[in-house]
Amino acid sequence: MPFLLLFIIVPVIEMWVLIEVGSQIGAMATIGLVLLTAMLGLALLRKQGASALLRANQRMEAGQLPAEEMVEGIFLAVGGALLLTPGFVTDALGFACLIPGLRQWLIGKAFRKVIFRASSGAAGFSGFSGYQSGHGPGRDSQSGDIIEGEFRRQDPSGRSRDRLP
Repeated sequence: MPFLLLFIIVPVIEMWVLIEVGSQIGAMATIGLVLLTAMLGLALLRKQGASALLRANQRMEAGQLPAEEMVEGIFLAVGGALLLTPGFVTDALGFACLIPGLRQWLIGKAFRKVIFRASSGAAGFSGFSGYQSGHGPGRDSQSGDIIEGEFRRQDPSGRSRDRLP
């Protein structure tokens, strides 16, 4: 229900702000300002998106999972969508998603909220607690070390098979 309420409240606030700004600086100047923020936001989105993509490629080449860059990509996409939505409130939220320092702060806040919910079991993510303690798939439950090995499938007669059925 709160998510649905958001789709009602945000447009009403946007209209109110647009009317107030339009009454102060005029309709044409307000439209021009909305278009200017959209163009400025798209330029910033293009620059920040390319930077995040480059960092993700570097991490993948290094054999690491680009999880942080993936989350940044989500924030960049949301910020871009907000900037394309006409209005000053959504533009402010969109710019918050695109400015690197502010974006990192927002991501940190979001992660802390998700991790808190996951560790308390409030969202039904009780599986995260095992990950945090170092236990999980591929881990030795007593030492916390990763167990590596190879295996070969054999049919009942004892012969090895290279292909799966």
